Amino acid sequence: MPTEEPRSPLSRRAFCATAAVAAASLAVAPSGRAFGATVSDAELRRATRRTAKTYPIGLELYSVRRELARDLPGTLRAVSQMGYQDVEFYAPYLGWTIPYAKDVRTQLDDLGLRCYSTHNPSASLMPGDTMAKAIEINQVLGARHIIMASPPPNTSSLDDWKRVSGQLTEASKQLAPHGLLAGFHNHRIEWNPLAGGQRVMDVIAANTPAEFVLQLDVGTCLEAGQDPVAWINAHPGRIRSVHLKDWAPGAEADQKGYRVLFGEGVAPWKQILAAAESTGGVEFYLMEQEGSRFSELETAQRCLATWRDMRGKA
Repeated sequence: MPTEEPRSPLSRRAFCATAAVAAASLAVAPSGRAFGATVSDAELRRATRRTAKTYPIGLELYSVRRELARDLPGTLRAVSQMGYQDVEFYAPYLGWTIPYAKDVRTQLDDLGLRCYSTHNPSASLMPGDTMAKAIEINQVLGARHIIMASPPPNTSSLDDWKRVSGQLTEASKQLAPHGLLAGFHNHRIEWNPLAGGQRVMDVIAANTPAEFVLQLDVGTCLEAGQDPVAWINAHPGRIRSVHLKDWAPGAEADQKGYRVLFGEGVAPWKQILAAAESTGGVEFYLMEQEGSRFSELETAQRCLATWRDMRGKA
């Protein structure tokens, strides 16, 4: 990913959107009734419920990795125009200079996009220069969560994972003063049992603090034959973000496995979303696709369209 500072033109969309929200808020009296109009209590309650059930929908940018590497500003613009509200950068972002990160933040603000979390190599959550840089860039981007997306090498035994869990706990302490949370993103292997029967994810959950984020990748959980709803319900308040990756039995050559689009696989999305929102403490969702029969951008667009249909949104 390039580290030079791009000079892309900036629109006034973000400013106009903010101004519109401010104007709307000024039009409502403290009692909840608009000046010059009457609003019933029932209408206010319905509006409050709608607001409470609104969760940002974002895109894990690994889904459009080739487009992103070719043209980062253009890819962010396309993702915003589709209607995504936030993005999750992954490991190459750590190669950015701080000035470049600031330029990316300006682009995000201009497009009305947020970056709530990033995916990181294990070094980002271990003491040292990589963690220091990850903290600085994430603060520039306005992120909340630094997620470990790949565990340290040579991690296979129960003792290994207990050691890693201790390192993640320490990372939580190191990030807290910076307004950041540490987290872990599961893969298929982390659902495998270790000696004694505990799954890796059980070890991580049991040996990290309550504020540690257990970012759920639904597809890898399903591929491992595990129940994502049961996992969410067993860890209330800790599933702060969910990767909306679907999965179906079969070969990828037959467009199965992870090549199915969101909503085409076997994931029980209605139950997963209900559990995430009632128990899991989800703050935002992230669409993720490893590849499909369509181009990267068309895949992202089709998945978002299905999400909107599923949520009953235009």
